[in-house]
Amino acid sequence: MRLAFSIALSIGIIVLDQATKRFFEITFAEAGRVVPVTSFFNLVLVYNRGISFGLVSSGHPYAPYVLALVGVAVVAGLVLWLRRSSGGIQRLALAAIIGGAISNIVDRLDDGAVTDFLDFHFGTYHWPTFNLADVAITCGVAALLFESLWPRTRTIEATARADSSRTDRP
Repeated sequence: MRLAFSIALSIGIIVLDQATKRFFEITFAEAGRVVPVTSFFNLVLVYNRGISFGLVSSGHPYAPYVLALVGVAVVAGLVLWLRRSSGGIQRLALAAIIGGAISNIVDRLDDGAVTDFLDFHFGTYHWPTFNLADVAITCGVAALLFESLWPRTRTIEATARADSSRTDRP
């Protein structure tokens, strides 16, 4: 049951991300058009041919396939990790990362680039444009970091009680 929920979450992220990408592609119809929403947030259609922050961007015809192949390898590793995972936060985080990664892979194979549309800027500082899959990946990574750094007092207390009740001490 736990694995089924994780799969459903990943699929939900894929569907939502793909739907929003198609919506913005239809609505904007042309890359680069900017719709200001607030003084620090815009909607803009951008195609990212690289990875995070446009790194490793290439116009080479095989670049999308190479990046997609790397993404598939990463997703395969994450799926193995998910199958062995026992923690709820860890499972949710991995499912979010997997769903976001698969959606970006689908996008890359479909368009040769990842469709981005969310754009934040503060004064002269401009954050790279991103999409909902990127949000899912970022939240998943943040949850994994949180889970790994947060003290597990219940586990520590249970271990301490078990250690103190041992009778095999000298």
